[in-house]
Order: sequence, then structure tokens, then C-alpha cells
Amino acid sequence: MQRIGRKNDPAFRILVLEKTSSPKAGTYTDLLGTYNPKTKALTVAADRLKDWMSKGAQLSPSLNNLLIQKKVLEGKKTQVIAKSKLEKNVAKKAEEAAAAKAKEEEAAAAAKAAEEAAKAEAEAAAAAPEPEVAPEPAPETPAEAETAAEPEAAPAEEVAA
Repeated sequence: MQRIGRKNDPAFRILVLEKTSSPKAGTYTDLLGTYNPKTKALTVAADRLKDWMSKGAQLSPSLNNLLIQKKVLEGKKTQVIAKSKLEKNVAKKAEEAAAAKAKEEEAAAAAKAAEEAAKAEAEAAAAAPEPEVAPEPAPETPAEAETAAEPEAAPAEEVAA
């Protein structure tokens, strides 16, 4: 789309341009129609437009959305972002990416520290001598041994009687 018209009274030409040329350059391959945003008037040679598209010409996102809205073409609209918002979004995305990278590095450092602590704990446990299990003390006198054995035998005698 090439802007034409007076100041504060825009109108646009719908053109076919070479990929390397700018709409402001004035040179174009084919004039397909016009669009006046104030009156919403659109004139397009739809057959020539479709012919150029079949040859590989690509529509700008704004023109694509306009033609879909006016039902010249069928399809899904594309998202159009203004250059000023795009620059702000690029800076914002760069800041978010830097913050996300810092969080990842912090999380990786914390995970590494936890892994090293677990490794040091395992090494300390392997290096430390195992505690000795003391055997149960044997009864010192034969009388204690008999009293310890009697309660176990007593219930057996009662069951037999």
C-alpha cells in the first residue's frame, strides 16, 4: 500500500512492488486498486490480485486484513504490530529474557550447591566409622537366669494343665 493524498486526508494505492523497492519510491510493477480509509471505499481488481498471488506475490499484513474484512479474500486475519510498539516490545522481551536467564543461572547454582552438599554428606557418612552394636549383657548370676527363664515356662505349664 502506497500512501497518497493530502496531509490529514490519507488515501492508499494497492500496488505490486519488487521485494527490494519501497512503496515511497514511486516505481511499481502493477496498480491493483485504491483504498480511502475515511470513506471506507475500496476498489480492487480481484482477478489480477489473485493472479499475482498465484505467481508468488505476498500481501502485507495490513492489506491482507483489509481484503479479508471486505471479503475480497477468504482466510484468517494476521496480527499487525505498529513499529513504535514493536520497538518497545523488543526491548521488553530482551529484559524478560535477561531476567529469565538470571533465574535459570540462580536455580542451576542452587541445584549445584545442593548436589555438592549431598555429595559431601555422603562422603562424610562413608568416612565416619560405623557405630558398634553392643551385645546384650548376659545374666551374671545363675539365679537371674532361672528367674528370666521361669516366666516363659510358666505359661506353657498352664496351657498343658
